[in-house]
Amino acid sequence: MGVDGVSGGYNSATGSVEPGVPQPRVGPGYAAESSTGQVYGAPPPQPRPDDGRQPPAPAPRPGPPAPASSPAPVSAAPGSPASSSAAGLVAPIAPDAASFGAGAGVSRETPSQDEDDPPLAMEALRAVQILNPSGEITMPRPDHPRVLCVANQKGGVGKTTTTVNLAVALALHGNRVLVVDLDPQGNASTGLNVPHHAGVPDVYDCLIDNVPLSEVAQAVEGIPNLWCVPATIDLAGAEIELVSVVARESRLARAINAHPEKFDYVFIDCPPSLGLLTVNALCAAQEVLIPIQCEYYALEGLNQLINNINLVRQHLNPTLDVSTILLTMYDRRTRLADAVEQDVRNHFGTKVLNAVIPRNVRVSEAPSYGQSVMTYDPGSRGATSYFEAALEIAMRGVNTGGTA
Repeated sequence: MGVDGVSGGYNSATGSVEPGVPQPRVGPGYAAESSTGQVYGAPPPQPRPDDGRQPPAPAPRPGPPAPASSPAPVSAAPGSPASSSAAGLVAPIAPDAASFGAGAGVSRETPSQDEDDPPLAMEALRAVQILNPSGEITMPRPDHPRVLCVANQKGGVGKTTTTVNLAVALALHGNRVLVVDLDPQGNASTGLNVPHHAGVPDVYDCLIDNVPLSEVAQAVEGIPNLWCVPATIDLAGAEIELVSVVARESRLARAINAHPEKFDYVFIDCPPSLGLLTVNALCAAQEVLIPIQCEYYALEGLNQLINNINLVRQHLNPTLDVSTILLTMYDRRTRLADAVEQDVRNHFGTKVLNAVIPRNVRVSEAPSYGQSVMTYDPGSRGATSYFEAALEIAMRGVNTGGTA
């Protein structure tokens, strides 16, 4: 055995190790013989402080010979820019702070700052626009009061929801609005958080006992410029009691005209029927707003409603006009909703609002909290759609002299 664990002899004359079989030792400080001919067991080379390179590989892979003038290949630490160039790739350039802030060096899958912020930012912007806390955003006011009857004899098409949300949207943006709840169920009163239990003065007293409307109307809490005439269960018997009353069809019209204050908008929420209550609403109104659910049954009874409106126009209210059609409960995932929309637009033309009310759970949740969707969740799609519909109604009224 020779020196330092190498078999063979040591030649003192030449200072070299005689040929033999290397016997490496196990332990720190001993390394195997490399391709450079280093003696096994020799202390490992200490790298210079500024040299972070690893020892060259024992056996380089075969490849094309490098040019004579090119420097020897340098092995880089894994993960460093030079390690990519060693594999034949172009070393990436680390972006500086300015270029990174501008979006340079960001992959396509990583959303930019503009694409990442809008969901919450846009929702907050819509909420501020709809709630209008500063009062700076105003919708145009008509030059004379507009009385709109929200009617459709089919139930569940969104008459009450449309009445409440349009009224709140217009009131939040500078218009004086009165809501007359003519449905014995009193859902519009519930949506505006107006008391309508038994014993509360309501629209029944105005129709039967000639009580002035100003004594019955209640200011809506939290919504400036908005008043509501509630409906109680007593209104359910008004149909029978009005039969023997003189001029029974115009009782509501006289009550509204006798109100000392003038409103920009008066919305009358009709019951889902074509009885005397609906006839009173049609006689008191100048315009009819028809919400149409985007389903076939809503279209089936529309002809009958139009015929009744024509009868009222011919015999009781010559100024009555079907001015506005609003599509509600639109589900864009179904072909049926699109087909109903096309049929309605082809038949009524420009009377159909461009704004369409989608199916939105926030719209259905709001009444359980005694609110409209405009105040319950102003950033939701339902609130945004009703805001657009209210703005369109206001703009049409101004552009056509008061009739949408």
